[in-house]
Amino acid sequence: MIAMQYKIVLPMDYDMKIIRRRVDNNGYKTDGFQDLKFKMYLITEKGVNKNLQNSYCPLYIWKDSNGLNNFLFDGFYDNIITSFGWQKVSIGIPLIDKTTDKIKDSKYAFEIIKEIEPQESLKNLKDKIEKDIINMESKEYLIIYNPDKWKYHVFYFVNELSKVKLEKAIIYSILHVSL
Repeated sequence: MIAMQYKIVLPMDYDMKIIRRRVDNNGYKTDGFQDLKFKMYLITEKGVNKNLQNSYCPLYIWKDSNGLNNFLFDGFYDNIITSFGWQKVSIGIPLIDKTTDKIKDSKYAFEIIKEIEPQESLKNLKDKIEKDIINMESKEYLIIYNPDKWKYHVFYFVNELSKVKLEKAIIYSILHVSL
């Protein structure tokens, strides 16, 4: 599997209804996309859920590289380039995937980014990371790492914000989930 995300930071006064309409009108187009496990249409809104900026940050989990390559190089990603300009696409590797089809019912995603510190062995790192992540009621979560940057991202998917108390998390609203 391969994780992919681009984070488009929008102006502070950007009308986020534009993004909401865009997803309402087009989100279904990635439903059933080749080799896509899921795509989450994520946004942050300045002043909502302690977010400091407006952004559009779709998160993709690909079953393999064929679908990703098709998306990027067969014209589908051109819609992003045309609408928002050239974007850096971050790639990562899912380390732990505890997501199911129930993920489509989630309303919020929380992202926590942590460093993988230099160490003598990575042998038990996966177990250490899973024990280290914050214990939440969410049964749906995903851990993605990037050995190029030696960081990992923990994504939790929840329906309610009231039970969550995370200080250093990015809180996204989920507008649509394509499976």
